[in-house]
Amino acid sequence: MADSTGSEHAHLEFTLALHRVLAAHGDDSCFSPYSVASALGLAARASRGTTSEEVASLLAGDGGDLDGQAALLRDASSLPAKGNQDEPILAVSNTLWAWKQLPLNDEFTGELTEWPNGKVATAPFVDDPEAARKLINADVARTTRDLIPELLSPDAVGADTVASIVNALYLKVAWTFRFADDATGNADFHSPSGTRDVAMMRQSERLGYAASRGWQAVTLPAAGGLQAVVLLPDGGLADQESTMDTELLEGLLGSRQDRMVTLAMPKISLDVRSGLTGALKKLGVRTLFTPAADFTPLTDDPRLEVSDVVHQAVLRVDEQGFEGAAATAVMMRMVSMPTGEPVEVVVDRPYLLLVRHAKTGAVYFLARVVNP
Repeated sequence: MADSTGSEHAHLEFTLALHRVLAAHGDDSCFSPYSVASALGLAARASRGTTSEEVASLLAGDGGDLDGQAALLRDASSLPAKGNQDEPILAVSNTLWAWKQLPLNDEFTGELTEWPNGKVATAPFVDDPEAARKLINADVARTTRDLIPELLSPDAVGADTVASIVNALYLKVAWTFRFADDATGNADFHSPSGTRDVAMMRQSERLGYAASRGWQAVTLPAAGGLQAVVLLPDGGLADQESTMDTELLEGLLGSRQDRMVTLAMPKISLDVRSGLTGALKKLGVRTLFTPAADFTPLTDDPRLEVSDVVHQAVLRVDEQGFEGAAATAVMMRMVSMPTGEPVEVVVDRPYLLLVRHAKTGAVYFLARVVNP
């Protein structure tokens, strides 16, 4: 049986490792660890040997416990239903899109059915690459409620593309304690490029609060057992971000106490596309992208390799709650073919925002907010 605590720790390590690479440019960033882990987890299941081991090591750490990661992702793929008007919405899909002439092995297709909404679909990759691209984009758009209408750009599918593993995610959840609309007003946000005038939401409520090693964490509960965690450094984000390691994050998440918090934070709307190929190579996933890749669990054809991994994440936070969508595509080609005094937290400078499933610890989104 998988160790849920160990799986959550590995998931946070993966989340922060990928964040460090994607946020290295210093501007806004946003990605879905859940979506990326789902697509890469399936890619690891579709491969073996060094190809699979490199991915497993990134997702699950030493020992590469993919079973534990798969269980974490499955457990976070649905939310409890209570039948009220504030019902959270969570949609997840995992699809293997394959050229009809690519022979598929039951070993992988059977595994795929065990993943949330896992399915196999055909696309005319070699015969009509543009039609295949539009087919995949339309499916992603349906899952993400049109927040991501075009995951794959016009050059994403080539004549040598024969398959793609695609995860799509949509999430819409209301706050447990909503921000009053009339309490929102313009205020200064101190970004590296200068002071910006932003719409700042405000509330005073009993919220989870923790402080450690130069960081404050405020946990905002939401419907369905979800929560958003504002991670605010005492100083500049660029100066302190390197101190945010797994130990510190686990400590902030695990030591929070209910406190009266007077919170001011900006409304945000992020839409970020990320090419993950370079980032994954920096993190040790390399064989996947070479002719040495071994995808024999997926197909007996030995010529398969990954040409690109693309990702897009959309995250909106307002007075009512948060809405997010994400999609990740692994493109495959043929090689030749509460107590104490009130705490005031004013989020008026760059910060991190993490959206997670409280029970499993699965991270749906991690955003770096520099220019809200």
